[in-house]
Amino acid sequence: MAALLLLLPFSRIYGLITDIRNWLYDRDLYAVYKSDRCVIAVGNLTVGGTGKTPMIEYLIKRYQFTGRAVPLETATLSRGYGRHTKGFRIASKQDSASTIGDEPLQLFRKFNQTVRICVGERRAEAIQKLLASYPETNRILLDDAFQHRAVKPQFNLLLTDYNRPFYTDHPFPAGRLRERRHGARRADAVVVTKCPLTLSDIEQNRIRESIRVYARSETPVFFAGLQYSFPVPFSGLGVFANLDRVMLVSGLGNADPLEQYVSRTFRMRTHHRFADHYAYSRSELDQLLAALQPGESLLTTEKDWVKLSALLKPDELNRLPLYYLPVEMAFLDNSKTEFDRLVDEIPFKKR
Repeated sequence: MAALLLLLPFSRIYGLITDIRNWLYDRDLYAVYKSDRCVIAVGNLTVGGTGKTPMIEYLIKRYQFTGRAVPLETATLSRGYGRHTKGFRIASKQDSASTIGDEPLQLFRKFNQTVRICVGERRAEAIQKLLASYPETNRILLDDAFQHRAVKPQFNLLLTDYNRPFYTDHPFPAGRLRERRHGARRADAVVVTKCPLTLSDIEQNRIRESIRVYARSETPVFFAGLQYSFPVPFSGLGVFANLDRVMLVSGLGNADPLEQYVSRTFRMRTHHRFADHYAYSRSELDQLLAALQPGESLLTTEKDWVKLSALLKPDELNRLPLYYLPVEMAFLDNSKTEFDRLVDEIPFKKR
């Protein structure tokens, strides 16, 4: 508490700086690019994982598998955090986590036949380059773009973690907010992520009212949890083995929900936590493999799988007891129907 009190004055200064920046964008004193295509921004107010990639995947599946899009009509665009390249880049089979980032690579491995996966730190410039090369693109999903004011999206989707809601947090350095809480007023919808799937209506209403102190009164608020699937072998071959004893490895912004699920579902001996978007080395992987006990498997996230698997030889992929855990967004109660209706109604211009 003493440290918080000491840091709060600096948080107020940081919050004032972000307020001025937003004021300049709101009044068009900073250049803002607005595409004539459907641009949906997914982001948050805090640093750390709030489930942005599962949400991007949910939107991809919503548009691709409900007959609302044709192949390669939709593109995703992110900064490509952790990559060793610069500028605009469209993912290809030659790319790795070091060239496009771990989450874009994860998306590419899943959706490369139907969606273009792109990275570019300057989003406005990247969108224009994308459309110049592929004018048939009609929908662009911006990942982690709530504070990227240089692009004005058609729809701003704000995510907040149930375990760390933005309305109880503070700006840097006293807290984890990238800007002050009232930045939520830019949101066209808010999704509270990582909720318990049994979250009561009373608790939902309490959270909804807390959010509306800072968001617009008409902004809809939805609730979603994370739904884990059966573990998948690193090789992608064979059937799911009935795992029992596991060693968990993760590089996430907030790994607590994952740890809670794994400890409930398997006999988890230990959890090796790494920083978000961690770039593993072969020597670190060897240390993890050496720590495995007889009859124990290494279990990790899909985001970490794309990096760890690249360090292995083909025979190791098939031989070693290595698995990743797919996860997807699961809306609570009737939220799914309401949310789907909302995103289906986002203005979309067919060319």
